[in-house]
Amino acid sequence: MDLTEGTIKEKNDRAKRMMLWFGIGSLIMSFAGLTSAVLVSKKRIDWMHDFAMPNAFLISCIIIICSSITFILAKRALQNNNRSLTTSMLLLTFGLGIAFIVSQFYGFQQIVDSGYYFTGESSNVTMSFLYVIAAVHILHVVAGLISLLVVIYNHFKQKYSATELLGMELSATFWHFIDILWIFLFLFLSYLV
Repeated sequence: MDLTEGTIKEKNDRAKRMMLWFGIGSLIMSFAGLTSAVLVSKKRIDWMHDFAMPNAFLISCIIIICSSITFILAKRALQNNNRSLTTSMLLLTFGLGIAFIVSQFYGFQQIVDSGYYFTGESSNVTMSFLYVIAAVHILHVVAGLISLLVVIYNHFKQKYSATELLGMELSATFWHFIDILWIFLFLFLSYLV
């Protein structure tokens, strides 16, 4: 199918999807740069090789996987015209997103309790990278939560239906991306730190 064919709405929908994928592509490149910097810095003599990732970061992996599942269930409920289940799953997804961020900050606290800080005398390059990567990811989770709030608002305004759910699909795609990204980052940092 020619990309110039279709109604104005179809063209706008394709453009919105394409913009999301361009955004995701730029995020992939940004995090590829950060993880490449970790790989290069790992060769430094002051790199820590015996640090165990905080348990809170593992818990946050479980939370974020659950949030992707609840978002999938919200979309399926909407496709089945079950508005109340859609509402419940969207709100649960939002709550799990907040729980993820809380868990991340608890992980930062566990790092501080171990005596490692982002800057200062007791900081090191390993912990600085860990803080930066996790903090940048948290910012993207916040962006995902904002997009989820827009979806929840539009859902309450009944702008979505079983056949009209582009906004929910775009938000879900971004949400699943940041979920997969955290799992990758957690595994990457767990095996390199």
